[in-house]
Amino acid sequence: MNRPDVPLDPVLEQILDLARWAPSGDNTQPWRFEILGPRRLIVHGHDTRQTCVYDLDGHPSQLSLGALLETMSIAATRFRLQLHASRHTEAPEQHPRFSIDLLPAPLQETDVLSDFIQSRSVQRRALSRRPLSAAEQAALAGALPAGYQVHWLEGSARRQAAWLMFDNAGLRLTMPEAWQVHRSVIEWNARYSTQRIPSQALGVDAATARLMQWVMQRWERVAFFNRWLAGTLAPRLQMDLLPGLACAAHFVLAAPRRAQRIDDFVDAGRAVQRFWLTTTSLGLQLQPQLTPLIFARYVREGRIFSATAGMQERAAALARRGAELVGASVWDHAIFMGRIGAGPAARSRSLRRPLQQLLYDPTGSP
Repeated sequence: MNRPDVPLDPVLEQILDLARWAPSGDNTQPWRFEILGPRRLIVHGHDTRQTCVYDLDGHPSQLSLGALLETMSIAATRFRLQLHASRHTEAPEQHPRFSIDLLPAPLQETDVLSDFIQSRSVQRRALSRRPLSAAEQAALAGALPAGYQVHWLEGSARRQAAWLMFDNAGLRLTMPEAWQVHRSVIEWNARYSTQRIPSQALGVDAATARLMQWVMQRWERVAFFNRWLAGTLAPRLQMDLLPGLACAAHFVLAAPRRAQRIDDFVDAGRAVQRFWLTTTSLGLQLQPQLTPLIFARYVREGRIFSATAGMQERAAALARRGAELVGASVWDHAIFMGRIGAGPAARSRSLRRPLQQLLYDPTGSP
């Protein structure tokens, strides 16, 4: 547990206060910090695989933990410290742990990405269709570790990607397993949220948001609207198709090999965070689009994700379209995808829990 005789060192506090801004799926923040000393701590991770259909085997949460470690590493350079992280291999995958040591590095230069940790956010609204310049694409590709690649979807491929996201949204908005997640992660009538996604950040107009709030209270309402009133049409248009068309490009990040182990996903999360922070440093905006990759993995491994008839077949068809769009090898190695473009920062966004709430509690309280 956090040792009461070890006060939170001011430098460590600043590093962790920046690190907590790392991205996580649905703003779950699946990490807690156990302070052992001025330059030592343990990161306690957790995942939501038991309650979230999107957190397949905890891999999306492991991506988030990788993003946290990379953010912590970047923040440490402000103080000429170098992060050394080692995973506790004996810990269960549902609750991974990492020992962190911050070692003196007198010649360490401040990572320029540290200035963009807090301003990095998700932008779900329309972006500029201006194509990315060669310099922008080169900077983004250069942000990735050796072996990782970015595959750009521009022009007609951008339009195909937008329709793929539109049809993918039709899948996730018509299954009760996803509805249970959606109703728990949205904070309605909010511009900011420290633990969830504020409704004003969803990218829908006020009228659609009010209707969504009422409909999503009960699955029976969702099913009725979907069956008789084309209930998914307005959200899919506003959250998926129109913004999918209004951007510079969609992209897929591919790892050197298919990610399978927890360490693969943690490493991938570190790569994603450097790519995303570089996006922000260039004055660009980004929206993640992970669910097609998650459903494709369900299909590839023959695993059932919904009790609703026909969902598996629809997911298989979407997976085939994804593979055709970027190529089978890229799709097989893909660890992240999204859309990108120039535009203003989001006016509404997820915030983070205060640092004191993220300190490790051995009782297991959230």
